[in-house]
Amino acid sequence: MQQNHPDDFILTADSRHKDMRLDQFISEESICSRSLAASLVKKGVIRVNDQTAKPSHKIKPGDKVTGHVSDDSSHQMEPESIPLEVIHEDQHLIIINKPPGLVVHPAPGHFTGTLVNGLLSRYPEIRFIGDESRPGIVHRLDRDTSGALIVARSEDSFEKLTAMFASRAIDKKYLAIIYGSPENERGSIRLPIGRHVSDRKKMSVHSSKTRQAETDWHVLKRFGDASLLEITIKTGRTHQIRVHCAAAGTPVVGDDTYKARWTRQPAHFKDRAVFDFLSQAPRQMLHAWKLEFTHPDTGERVRFTAPVATDMRQLLKDLNRSG
Repeated sequence: MQQNHPDDFILTADSRHKDMRLDQFISEESICSRSLAASLVKKGVIRVNDQTAKPSHKIKPGDKVTGHVSDDSSHQMEPESIPLEVIHEDQHLIIINKPPGLVVHPAPGHFTGTLVNGLLSRYPEIRFIGDESRPGIVHRLDRDTSGALIVARSEDSFEKLTAMFASRAIDKKYLAIIYGSPENERGSIRLPIGRHVSDRKKMSVHSSKTRQAETDWHVLKRFGDASLLEITIKTGRTHQIRVHCAAAGTPVVGDDTYKARWTRQPAHFKDRAVFDFLSQAPRQMLHAWKLEFTHPDTGERVRFTAPVATDMRQLLKDLNRSG
């Protein structure tokens, strides 16, 4: 490989690359992510033998691939030493127990101090995996939601895991502390979700443009004025659990975005101590608890459980003591 400028490159293929896709070849040479490579090839920014090509172009030994990657925003992300609780790691994927308060990937208002910044420090090889703006990330959790999150460590795993999420082949179970006590022991909420008509940062079941959403729940414990639920989501809409729980009249404790007004009034609670505990919740009490899926390399069914965050454990202890 020859390189005259940090963003310009010249690659010469050899026998090892015979019949490899162009976008894969660029990615494996650590120029940029495969998705960005495909985009730049389509735009004609990356060329083969000074000719435009398709991302699926089959490489031949001796081909000269040239281009420019100044649009690669991944180069702006710096590795940062951020403590990470790793539940599992192998050559193909990483399972992180994300703490509450940690943003998953850089976005407006959060360009540093994200999970991705920490991952780049510990696993620099993921920089060119998947989307250049959020390398390795195949799904996300809200900033104040804790728990298990999968990170791809290879391009092949990224593609397979992304496909699994799209086809709903990954089983996800959450724990949530909610206001109130559902009448039944278990149930399902099937309400479509879309962007809120007036507040674009929120989601709603009353939007004019919605998508199907399904949430199954099961009561694990009741505390009178609050309950602990195990939740399984069949779809993965933005804020799905929080929106569905609020729509059912049992919002997630600590969720200021979707909390009902009555949750702020002690008169609506049988136990003042419980009201005080719930009112002091520092964030939404929602935890991505368990993941089950087919390993993208071995084909084996794997299961992972993320220990509950300290603040949520403490609230459960307080609720238990209250009776």
